[in-house]
Order: sequence, then C-alpha cells, then structure tokens
Amino acid sequence: MPMGKTLVFEDTLAFARSLDERDPLKGLSAHFKMPVQENGAPYLYFCGNSLGVQPKKAAEYLQEELDTWAQVAVEGHFVGKHPWVNYHELLSETLARLVCAKTTEVVAMNSLTVNLHLLMASFYKPTHTRYKILVEADAFPSDLYAVASQAKWHGLDPALAVIKVSARAGEHTLHTEDILEIIEEHGDSIALVMFGGVNYYTGQVLDMKTITHAAKEAGCVVGWDLAHAVGNVPMYLHEWGVDFAAWCCYKYLNGGPGTVSGCFIHEKYVSNPDTFRLAGWWGHNKSTRFEMGPDFDPILTAEGWQLSNQPILALAPLRASLELFDEVGIFSIREKSIQLTGFLRHLLSDMEIEGAFQILTPAETQAQGCQLSLLTRADGKNLFTYLENHGVICDWREPNVIRLAPAPLYNTFEEVWQVAQLLREAWGKIR
Repeated sequence: MPMGKTLVFEDTLAFARSLDERDPLKGLSAHFKMPVQENGAPYLYFCGNSLGVQPKKAAEYLQEELDTWAQVAVEGHFVGKHPWVNYHELLSETLARLVCAKTTEVVAMNSLTVNLHLLMASFYKPTHTRYKILVEADAFPSDLYAVASQAKWHGLDPALAVIKVSARAGEHTLHTEDILEIIEEHGDSIALVMFGGVNYYTGQVLDMKTITHAAKEAGCVVGWDLAHAVGNVPMYLHEWGVDFAAWCCYKYLNGGPGTVSGCFIHEKYVSNPDTFRLAGWWGHNKSTRFEMGPDFDPILTAEGWQLSNQPILALAPLRASLELFDEVGIFSIREKSIQLTGFLRHLLSDMEIEGAFQILTPAETQAQGCQLSLLTRADGKNLFTYLENHGVICDWREPNVIRLAPAPLYNTFEEVWQVAQLLREAWGKIR
C-alpha cells in the first residue's frame, strides 16, 4: 500500500482485497478475538470507538495474575513475574509514546471522569475575575456534568461559569477560528479550557495544538479529554504544553470493558511537590510508603496523583493490547487509518449525494480519525437495523446518527467494502 500518498480508490471487492494484500499492518487482526455470530460467521465489527475487541493475550496475562493470586495471595505484591506493587509501571512507557509525553508525565489509574475530577481539583483554580470554563456544547455528557459540578463545588453558578462553544447555525462541527475568537474575547475570565480531542458524536478531530497555544497565551489552564483520540490520532502533549489530559483505555486501546483510565500531567507540575493534588496512599513516595507516616510526600511523577493501589486484573488485558501498539507504533496506525477511513468515505459518497445521510465527520484528513458519523434521515434507524440484522456491529446515537469506526489494528479494507455494500442494499430497500 502506498502509505503517505493519496490513493485513487476503486469501488470493487478486488480493489479492497488488493489494499489488504499491500497493507503493512495486515495480519494484526490475528492477535485479536473477533466477535462471532451464533452461526459461526464473524461479525463485521465497527464499534472500536466504543469498545475495542479482545487481544488474544489478554486471557493469558489475566490468568497469570489469577494464578499468582491463587498461589501466593498477598505476596503477589512483591513476588512473581510482575509484582503487583509496580504493575502499572509496565504500561507507562507505551502510554507516553502514544501521546508523545515523558514517562514521568503519564499514569494509568481510576476511570476517565474520576481522573478529570482529580485533575480539575488540581488545576481549576477560579478567582473572582478568572473563573470560567470553556467547553464544547456537544461534549460527551459526562464532561458537561463534571465541569458544571466543579463550578458548583466552588460556589459558582454553572450557567455563568461554563461557556459552551456551539457549531454555527446549520452546521454540526466546530470551526477552530470560532474557538480562538472566544478565547481572545473572554480569555481574561477563563480559568480552564477543556475540550474533547475527538468529538464522540461527530468524529471531528479538533486542532489541539492551535487551541492549546491560544489558550495558554491567554493565561488559561488547558486540559483535554482524549477518550476518542488516544490510539486513534498522534498527539504531542508535552511539546504542545498541555497542562493535563485524561482518557479511557477501552476504546481504541482495547483494554477491556471499564478498564482503567490514563492521565497526563505536564512535568512542570509533577516535579513540583507544592502542586496541589487530592492525596492518597498510593501517590506517596515509594521509598517510604510502607512506613505509614502521617504526612503525605508525593511521588514527583504523574503517579503522585494516584489514590489507591491499582486494579491488577483490569491492567493485565490492557498490557496485552499496549504491546501491539508498541510493536506497530501510532504513526503507522494513523497512516492506515487515513486510507481505511478514506476508503469508507469514498464508498459512501454516492449514498450521501442521493440523500441517504450526511457524513458529519469533516473530510479534511487532519480533522478526522477512525470514525465516520452518518446523520441519517427520519427513517435512518432502518439502515442501522439492516446492518445489525446482517452481522454488523456499529453504533446508533440518538436522534439519528450511525457511527462507523474501522480500527486499523483489526479491521480490513474488505470489511469496509462489505459494510458499504450492506448500506447500499439497505438504502435500496427504503429509498
């Protein structure tokens, strides 16, 4: 496959198979357990933006820790192949590479919204004049709930403290210049800018670098929710000067349902013992942690934000997946993603012209990741139901959006072609 070049796509199964044959990442799907229908046929799985599939080594790594638990119980914290007391450290280097950060700036712990609250406790410091939080109006609801509750916690009215950026009238995605204009206009009163790196609903990739730079220039703290960005698009969190970020690890990172979240905290904060954090035992200096002293002495890395010991049985499957990301690298994954999603968009273009749906996800390469969001007509649920009934697992978002996410680690060009054919069949039946 001529990676890095713009392909001239063809609408044939033979062409799709030729792309798979030339794919540098071909065969990676063999490292995953792909869902199978009752009749034994594989599903066409296009829902990695919601839950990634299971790495085959997940069961092995999980069983290792179950065996350790059975054999030595509490001693597993300090003995065995991977002692539990440091198990989370096995993930840090890969997570750091995925977001282009230093290993000391990342940690896997808790869940996403819990981490956002912990990070806002450190970095949302409203004053009488600078107290506002800038977010997307169409952010994932949990983020909106979180920032509103943070405002209330500080005695503020969310209706006044939270600024929500909406798409322009008649549009569905944001313009970077509109965000920058708000930052310029209200920057003196904005304490925190916190967006989703990739919007869960539209699949739009925001210009994280430009937004971060503008917000920092205005004196704002900048945080990112990277739930749909990590493992999907490359980022440079350290270089960009992002203050903090958090992400879940069960979508594109394939860590398993409800697995732990990842956190990034810039080194200028983690290396400063005076940086405020809500303290817990597991964030205490490792060399004296077990002396059980009364005074908190934070670890001078992102680990200093840990509260409790880590859930080993949740970390083991994630470790299995992250090994594959290390083997391939986020930049190779991104190259395939551009071609894979581009092929899907090409195959659906005729249906869009015919009025079956509108593709909400921006067409510009830098503004799209793995996901295409299809804004359907009033009868669009029939398209989704047809896909469901013909072995496709994808996602329906109210009121009328189908989300399709071809994941480069395990989806193929032939699968993309098959899904497009099924959509064409469904459209032919309801148009």
